[in-house]
Amino acid sequence: MKKAAILGATGLVGQRFVSLLADHPWFEITLLQSSGKSAGKRYGESVKWVLDSQLPAKVADLPVEPLDPASIAREGVDVVFSALPAEVSVDVELELARKGLIVVSNASPMRMEPDIPLLLPEVNADHVEVLELQRRRRGWSGGIVKVPNCTTSILTLSLKPLLDEFGLRRVVASSMQAISGAGLTGLPSMLIMDNLIPFIEGEEEKVEEETLKLLGSVGSEGVTLNNSFAVTASCHRVMVLEGHTIAVFAELEKKSVAVEEVIKAMEEFRGNKIKGLNLPSQPEKPVVVRREPDRPQPRLDREVGRGMSVVVGRVRPDKVMGGVKYVVLGHNTIRGAAGNGVLIAELLVKKGLV
Repeated sequence: MKKAAILGATGLVGQRFVSLLADHPWFEITLLQSSGKSAGKRYGESVKWVLDSQLPAKVADLPVEPLDPASIAREGVDVVFSALPAEVSVDVELELARKGLIVVSNASPMRMEPDIPLLLPEVNADHVEVLELQRRRRGWSGGIVKVPNCTTSILTLSLKPLLDEFGLRRVVASSMQAISGAGLTGLPSMLIMDNLIPFIEGEEEKVEEETLKLLGSVGSEGVTLNNSFAVTASCHRVMVLEGHTIAVFAELEKKSVAVEEVIKAMEEFRGNKIKGLNLPSQPEKPVVVRREPDRPQPRLDREVGRGMSVVVGRVRPDKVMGGVKYVVLGHNTIRGAAGNGVLIAELLVKKGLV
């Protein structure tokens, strides 16, 4: 068993990490740290547990320690899962990497740096190669790997089969994002009840930029963005608890592609880069296609593949873009955050990097 530490363990993404790792066959939670007031208490006493599942009994009595990179190194931890706020994460994660630790981070800083792998394993598992460059360039024995933005992950997983089979020229994405994406206390109820908020700070830029890195290639200087197509996004917060839904309009390189061809490409997803690895968290089908006219829906479809699959529906021709349009849904705190982080760590173990 690999020893795992979770930073920011009492927040929403931290709770997801706890839930997913508590009974994991490869990882054992041995250390919990927090930058907030919960430090110094038992986890069960300090956390305001909001997930549908029960708080794991084996974790409830673990102490929540103050945030301290030096103590993590002393504990002999094999992998650190970071759910720290962006403003706290950078210094901590850099210090951990310098101390020889592998950090799988959900925080947004450094995602676009060319020597920092931004991983969605089914899409770009080969980008782990950048860790070697990162270590040489930065002079450390540890490493930092980033989990992509939640909306980006859901969108990109649906785009990868299209890019592989037909090529892409332009992508227009309009998201309807769950309130859990704002964190445990990030969105007051008076702002979202009976409402829709047509702005999420920094979100559109993340979708437009990170997608091109995830679909880019590894070279001698790190990851090169895929500039063969463009992405434009409009992101909106809606009154849904979990599950981001995205309306996607894709112009394809190949012309006159039939809807059934698109569906087949998504269902088969032959370019899946972790197919056959048998990682504990990988879903049997990363992309699931529904043919009903009113699916996917967050309440009905967000748990497909234990929350690790994205669900596509309403695939139809787009006469304006010259391609297809469809709706894709994914569980934002599992596939889009902690679940993808755990899958990344499993990939690192399989590759002998943890």
